[in-house]
Amino acid sequence: MTYFSEEAIQNLEHIYKINLINCCSGYKSANLIGTKSANGIENVAVFSSVTHIGSSPAMLGFFLRPNTVIRNTYENLKETGFYTINHIHKSILEDAHHTSAKYDSSISEFDVTNLISEYINDFYAPFVKDTPIKMAMQFVEEYDIKANNTILVIGKIIGLYINDELIENDGFVNLPKAEIAAINGLDGYSIPENKIRFGYQRPKS
Repeated sequence: MTYFSEEAIQNLEHIYKINLINCCSGYKSANLIGTKSANGIENVAVFSSVTHIGSSPAMLGFFLRPNTVIRNTYENLKETGFYTINHIHKSILEDAHHTSAKYDSSISEFDVTNLISEYINDFYAPFVKDTPIKMAMQFVEEYDIKANNTILVIGKIIGLYINDELIENDGFVNLPKAEIAAINGLDGYSIPENKIRFGYQRPKS
């Protein structure tokens, strides 16, 4: 087994280090976050940090790297208060990953990929067409992580769209049926399979 001390980690070559450490947390969710600026320019970007915050109210969070450069997603959602979260699936992997490229705010990633924006129920921010799970999100609050200058953005789900065949009788959403992707590290994509469910656990009597 290879051992890395804290000092060794800090001294690793940059790309090697970010690949190594980004893999340590295990598989992560793969999502496209859609926003639109106040002057109408659409933006969509891949995120692997979306996480469940709570179910009542229904809230999700995601992390942003330090704002030492322009972060179009952050600027747009703070400016307008709205964004969308769209699950990445197998057929859009390459285009979804390309949204990680740093385009100027005047350029929409929808225009440089085959991803198509769509608007549902007059929601301000664009959804990604044909994604099997989409969420309309409203910004709630943010937290500055002082240890590394990242930001935790928290939003509430104000609209949820899921393909009918994915929802089971108990509310479980069967992601593998839609070939929803997971991310390993920064750029490794997998399509997981459901092997077994154990159900809600209670103490043994």
